[in-house]
Amino acid sequence: MTLRIFIALSTFAQQGPEPLRRLEASGIPFEINATGKRLTKPQMMAMLPNFSGVIAGLEPYDRQAIEALPHLKCISRCGVGLDNIDLTAVREKGIEVFTTADAVAAPVAELTIAMILDLLRRLTAHALLMGAQRWERLGGNLLSGKRVGVIGLGRTGRKVAELLRSWGIEVWGADVRPDEGWARQNGVNIAPMPQVLTQTDIVTLHLSVLGEHPFCLGKKEIASMKKGSFLVNVARGSLIDEHSLTEALVCGHLAGAALDVYAHEPYAGPLCHLPNVVLTPHIATFTQESRLAMEVEAVENIIGFFTV
Repeated sequence: MTLRIFIALSTFAQQGPEPLRRLEASGIPFEINATGKRLTKPQMMAMLPNFSGVIAGLEPYDRQAIEALPHLKCISRCGVGLDNIDLTAVREKGIEVFTTADAVAAPVAELTIAMILDLLRRLTAHALLMGAQRWERLGGNLLSGKRVGVIGLGRTGRKVAELLRSWGIEVWGADVRPDEGWARQNGVNIAPMPQVLTQTDIVTLHLSVLGEHPFCLGKKEIASMKKGSFLVNVARGSLIDEHSLTEALVCGHLAGAALDVYAHEPYAGPLCHLPNVVLTPHIATFTQESRLAMEVEAVENIIGFFTV
């Protein structure tokens, strides 16, 4: 079987020619998704059977799709989430999976900081009032003097903590396997997750849903948070029970929340109608610089797999 790579991304190289240039320089034959849309599973099963590798987006690589791609040896995911890939199925087939974790930490961390500031100073609320030609000033809060809890201290969580610490903000962190040396070096207080929830003014989630320690912020956990605190989630929609979050925001137990991810997307649920919520449509990595960096890293991952 001749080595061939399929690029499933419908927007590949739109932010710059470097990913395409590197693929061409490798000499490996490739084809690009020309549909202009995310591929459906039937499209994947029809288009990809003769390819050895794929530069993947969010199209579904479940067991049925994997079984229909007998020559597939490598999935190079342009992104960090693997929720769309059946990892058990690919492991059984001996398929290697790569992500672009290095490229996503900075944009996700920056959006986290932006959301925290938006919640505290009520920027979205003021923008909506001004858009309605209503000159109303809403009281806000300072970030200075607040204690921020970062749950999940992988690349992104550590980047968020480092940015906050550079401003002199007190940061507490929780992780199943915390890097104590990094924490000491950066002045981050490591504590159990329940303590972080109860003792911090702002909680931001940076966990993966994978692994042996599944996590969901449910009714009990949200109730344990400080009254008047804020919650940010730019990680995975399944990390929060959205019904319990809505209840906590309506009754005033939480002062506000900011979300970029949801259990089901596109999201159009009750959180859309609350005045103390900031919602974005899964844009954490959607910057020109980060999209280009992710594509370059995805290309390098798959070239490295087939040429080493």
